[in-house]
Amino acid sequence: MLGIGVIGCGYWGPNVIRNFASIEECELRAVCDLDPERLGGIHRRYPAARATADALALIADPAVDAVAICTPIHTHFPLAHAALEAGKHVLVEKPLTDSVETAEALVEMAEDRGLTLQVDHTFVYGGAVRKIREIIDEGQLGDLLYFDSVRVNLGLFQSNVNVLWDLAPHDLSIMTHLIDRQPRWVSAIGSTHYGKHENLAYLTMKFDDMLIAHLHVNWLAPVKLRSTLIGGSQRMIVYDDLAPSEKVLVYDKGITHNADVSSRNRALVDYRVGDMYAPHLDNTEPLNRVCRVFIDAVERGIRPPTDGLAGLRVVRLLEAGQQSLRKNGEQIAL
Repeated sequence: MLGIGVIGCGYWGPNVIRNFASIEECELRAVCDLDPERLGGIHRRYPAARATADALALIADPAVDAVAICTPIHTHFPLAHAALEAGKHVLVEKPLTDSVETAEALVEMAEDRGLTLQVDHTFVYGGAVRKIREIIDEGQLGDLLYFDSVRVNLGLFQSNVNVLWDLAPHDLSIMTHLIDRQPRWVSAIGSTHYGKHENLAYLTMKFDDMLIAHLHVNWLAPVKLRSTLIGGSQRMIVYDDLAPSEKVLVYDKGITHNADVSSRNRALVDYRVGDMYAPHLDNTEPLNRVCRVFIDAVERGIRPPTDGLAGLRVVRLLEAGQQSLRKNGEQIAL
């Protein structure tokens, strides 16, 4: 049975621990955190798992076959590197690392050693995004025209990263999962109202065809919004992750070009308004699916949907966005 060790018992770690502990195909064997109070609370809840404050000791534990890393971003590379070097499979909280160089190094290590490297891009495993991918793959939307997302709240100001690296990985992971193409360039602008990191940012990406993507992330909004608009030449999608039901709505709306341009006063487009429907979504907890897919990938030697390469694509866009932020929105070619 696959032995799991989890490093980090802060905000996200307890959720990962809970899910691995609930899965019969694996066994939670070790947990790690530097905070004695947090570690003690987790150990009381899962007494069968060995508790330690030493991450390297957990990685070296022969009972641990795979390591889940739920720690701040600047620790992802050294911990994942140590785990892969020790022959352990690795699941890493988003984003994979804080630079393209280190992300590429982890991907190469995992490939060379035949180990599973998976990034916890949780939203990709949710019923909503999986259904949207199915709709796109079936060609229901036609040609993709735009991807427009908003992820804002009156949120926790991070001390070690800006809002781009904190919130945008969610929407970038969704976008790169739905769109199998790399943008041609990235542009970003942002503002720092408090502290030393940007708390508001707008990220724009242009593809080789007519497709354009735009992300708005903000820690300083009066309300919490998690919405995405995806426009196609045939249909359009509204995805509201905070909706209690019907998170995905598909609209049969669009425009058709008017070929008759003999009159300058006549509109060049006609509007098409059809039905709207809400597809049925799988309500399985996305993080539970993340953990199950990770176990399956390890045991069968297959690639998970959010493997190291998927994580690298997101980091590449984040790094380009950060470069553009420093240059006041200059387009960064990819």
